Amino acid sequence: MLNFALVGERFSELRNRSGFTQKQLAEYLDVDQSYISKCEKNERQFSADILEKAAELFGCTMDYFVNESCEFAHMPTALRAKSLNTEDLSTIAAMNKIALNLRFMESLLEGE
Repeated sequence: MLNFALVGERFSELRNRSGFTQKQLAEYLDVDQSYISKCEKNERQFSADILEKAAELFGCTMDYFVNESCEFAHMPTALRAKSLNTEDLSTIAAMNKIALNLRFMESLLEGE
C-alpha cells in the first residue's frame, strides 16, 4: 500500500530544502498552487507524472517519495539568480536527470 502521507511529507521537505515556493513548483508542474498545498497536507494525491517531473527537479528517484527506507543523496547546485522562472526550473531538472543517470551508471560499474 502506498503511503501518501510520506509522499506529501517528502515532497514538502524537498521543496523547502531546495528553496522553492509552492507557486514556483505549481507553475513548473503546470498545476494550481492549491494542488501542491493539498498534496503536501495529504488532502489530495500527487499523480505519477507530477511526481516524476518533481523528482527530476529535486534530483531524486521516484523511490524516495514512496519508500521510507530510501535515502536522499543531495546534489549540490549553486544558483546566483534572485528568482527562478519555469524555464530555469526545466533546465535544473534536465541537469539533475543527467546527474542521476550518471550516478546510476557509476553504481552499475561498481557492482561489476
